[in-house]
Amino acid sequence: MKILFAASLLLLALSHLSQVDASAYDKIVSHSRIRAKKQGINMCAIQEIIGTKKKYFSTCRNWYMGSICGKKALVLYECCPGYMQLEGMRGCPAAVPIDTIYGTLGVVKADITKQYVDMSKLTEQTQGAGSYTMFAPSDEAWEQLDATKRTELLNNENTLLYDALHCHMVSKRFLTKDLKNDMTLESMHSKLGLYINHYSNGIITVNCARIIHGNQVATNGVVHVIDRVIAPVKNTIRDVIGTNEELMTASNRAVKKESSLLGKLGQPGQYTLFAPTNKAFEKHKEGLKRILQDKTLVQAFLKYHLLSSVQCSEAILAGSRYETLEGSSIEIGCDGDSLTVNGIKMVLKKDIVTSNGVIHLIDQVLMPDSVKQVTELVGESQSTFGHQVTKLGLAAAMGPGAQYTLLAPLNTVFTDKVMSMDQHLLKIILKNHILKLKVTLSDLYNGQLLETLGGKFLRVFVYRTTVCIENACMVRGSKEGSNGALHLMKSLISTPSNSMYELLQKNGSFTVFLSLMEIAGLTELLKQEGAYTIFAPMDDAFDGVTEQDMKTLTSDINALRIILLYHFSNGIFISGGLEGSVTNLLETMQGSNLQMAKHKINHKINVNNIYAFQ
Repeated sequence: MKILFAASLLLLALSHLSQVDASAYDKIVSHSRIRAKKQGINMCAIQEIIGTKKKYFSTCRNWYMGSICGKKALVLYECCPGYMQLEGMRGCPAAVPIDTIYGTLGVVKADITKQYVDMSKLTEQTQGAGSYTMFAPSDEAWEQLDATKRTELLNNENTLLYDALHCHMVSKRFLTKDLKNDMTLESMHSKLGLYINHYSNGIITVNCARIIHGNQVATNGVVHVIDRVIAPVKNTIRDVIGTNEELMTASNRAVKKESSLLGKLGQPGQYTLFAPTNKAFEKHKEGLKRILQDKTLVQAFLKYHLLSSVQCSEAILAGSRYETLEGSSIEIGCDGDSLTVNGIKMVLKKDIVTSNGVIHLIDQVLMPDSVKQVTELVGESQSTFGHQVTKLGLAAAMGPGAQYTLLAPLNTVFTDKVMSMDQHLLKIILKNHILKLKVTLSDLYNGQLLETLGGKFLRVFVYRTTVCIENACMVRGSKEGSNGALHLMKSLISTPSNSMYELLQKNGSFTVFLSLMEIAGLTELLKQEGAYTIFAPMDDAFDGVTEQDMKTLTSDINALRIILLYHFSNGIFISGGLEGSVTNLLETMQGSNLQMAKHKINHKINVNNIYAFQ
């Protein structure tokens, strides 16, 4: 009874402390407890991937999706860590009786670990005085260990097995709240490092082994059950690259070209390396020749395979983006037991743990935009443009030593009408979608002139939420390559060839407006160079104006000029540059503001509540 009371008191105290300084793991367990509250006291809701024995205290994202790593998951209800059921009572009303670490191994059903403790003569230590943390492999973890390695351990229980178990122990109690991300603990085997990662999704790993049952408090420490057997870690990422047969030729040769990076990978740190195998390099031999000849490109290429954080496979429960050392990001996800990179299954071997991070072997090389040629930046949504550029000989016209920018219209722009166009004319149009210099999004400014391959100069218009070039506006997806940049355009770019006066006169629907401009002495404004936007009334707009009204209007030239200048605004405002569902204020040349609004769905424009079209 005294032991049971002491156990309850200790658990209560530790529980209170954890609430004060709760970790991500503790919070996830608390959420699991809330989800299971209808099942009784101290019950936790757990997701188990169908067809496996893998169980998780789930994040909200996985819980509501009903899946983990794209695989359906069952909801199970179990006692929360530290609690147990009592016959005839609902939920888990009892605290698990406290015992030594040795006895606790039986409580958490780490029976094989307990058996190996006996075999290796560690029973006395795990039952005796002291304060320890034991990361105890589950029975399934021992069964999954390579049979040869396991036999070797069992044949040398007083040395190898003893050392292996000490590699799972620390001579101090660490609850989950004490296990901080990027922490290194000294194991009881030659003080070799145990590398802790505590992720925001509640997963805690020790040398990439996941804690599946944490915080089972013992009289002389605490037991955390883990999902794999930990191997001693001595090598750095640099060491592994130099000795692993699958990496030591091509990968090592590429890394040696960037000596500063090689040095970094041999120093303390927290890295994840997606390391292409020798075969992966061989598959991309031709494409890599150009990159390996340029030190700057080599550096960008290698850094794109590196993260400045440790991402163990067991911590990846869904796709998330991570910034690489190169500066751009990659998506790391999972599909069942497979890791994915940018949505592709390419990871051959996971979790090669080192003293300064983790390595995942991949069967492809990762190519950042920064090492690609500008024509290689063209994506699926602009593939028609890319095909036409090649077909019409424009790709060949872009010399290897120069820099270019592609203004690539989306595939939807290339309608049957466009595709049936005379090829010579289409070539002229597409020439004006290639700039003779590299211009990134951050280089663009309002009023800028950009020279095209066709010899034209295009005007840039910068608005609050977009950038337009002449009549065409950009959409998200700009890219920057080694010799150029690419921007996605909503429409084909058309270059102006007429003044506003010529356009209005040619249209034939603005005769009244043009005559009033002439009476007011403002016709020259329509002909001269400048940057204006005109809201020009069509002849139909004057249908309700009587002859007497027109005489009154034209009798006072100053008043007429004020009215007409209210239809002019300094600056060019493309309809695609207007922000939808808000009122855009434009100052007129008369001095007052016009209120412009663009409908978010049909994109119709209203000016002072009057429908307008471009």
